[in-house]
Amino acid sequence: MSPDPVRGNPVGWSGVRKSALSGNSLAVASMLTWAAGFPAAEILLQTWPPVALLAARLALAVTVMIPIWALIDGPSRVVAARWGHAMSIGGFGLGCGMYLIILAQKLTDPVTVAIIASCAPLTATLLELFSGTRRLKWNFALGVIVSIFGGLIATSAVAPAQLGLGAICAVVSTALFCWASMATARDFPELSQTGRTTITFVGGLLMASALVFVSAYFGFDVLPKTAFDAQQAGMLLIYALISMGLSQVFFIASVGKLGVALSSFHINIAPFYVMVIMVVLGDEWNWTRALGAGIVALAIVLAQDRGARATV
Repeated sequence: MSPDPVRGNPVGWSGVRKSALSGNSLAVASMLTWAAGFPAAEILLQTWPPVALLAARLALAVTVMIPIWALIDGPSRVVAARWGHAMSIGGFGLGCGMYLIILAQKLTDPVTVAIIASCAPLTATLLELFSGTRRLKWNFALGVIVSIFGGLIATSAVAPAQLGLGAICAVVSTALFCWASMATARDFPELSQTGRTTITFVGGLLMASALVFVSAYFGFDVLPKTAFDAQQAGMLLIYALISMGLSQVFFIASVGKLGVALSSFHINIAPFYVMVIMVVLGDEWNWTRALGAGIVALAIVLAQDRGARATV
C-alpha cells in the first residue's frame, strides 16, 4: 500500500502502476502542448515586447479559464478559495517565471530555451528533498543524473554565443516554475486541476500588470510594434490557451500523481518536441538533440518508483 500523492488515501499496487502510467501520460501531454507555444512565441516576439506578451497571454488565459473553473467547482468554491496564498505563488512563481522565459527566448531561440530547462529535474528534486516529500533512492538519483546528462548532450548542439543572459533567465525561470507547480498541486487540494491552475494564473496576471506599469513608467516599450492582425490572434490563442493554460492543467495533474521532480524529467524531452515542430515549419533536424531526448526518456524509466510515490 502507498499514499495517493494528493489526497493521502491508501492505494494498492495496481493503483500505483495506474497512477504512474496516467501521471507520465499527463506529463507527455503537458510537454507537447507546452512545446507548441515556442514557435508561436517566436512569431509574436518579432513585434511584441516580452512584458506585453506576458500580460496578453495571461489575460486571455484567465478570461477563458475562470468561467470554466466556476462551472467545474461551483461559484461558492471559487469565492472561498485561498486567494491570498495563490497570489503569492502565481505572482512570483508564474508571473516572474513566465516573464523570464519569454525574455530568455527573446535573447536566444525556442529550442535553446527548452534545452536549458534541463536543469528542472535537479531543481525539482532538491525542492522535494527540502520539503520532505521525497526520500532519495538510488534509481531516482541515477535518473536525475542521466536526465541532466541527456540535457547536456542536447545543449552541446547550441553555440555558446546563444547562451549568456538568456541562459540565466531560463534557469531562474525553471526554478520558479518548479516551485510554483509543487506549491499549486500541494496547497489547493480542495480545487479541481483547472481551479488550481486558474487561481495561480490570476496571481501571475497581477504580477504581469505590475511589470507593464513599471516598464511604461521607465519608458520601455509596452505595446506591439504593429497592428494586431489575424495571424497574431491565432498565435496568441495557441500561446495562451494551449501552451500555457492546457499545458499547466496537465502538468499540475501529473505533479499530483508523480511529484514535481519526476514530472519535471519530461521537461528535458521538450526540446525534442520543439525541434519536431520547428522541422515541420522548415527548420533542420538535429540528431544530437534527438539523442539527448532519447537519453532523457531512459532517465524517466530509471527514476520510476517501484514503491511509494512522493507526497505532494
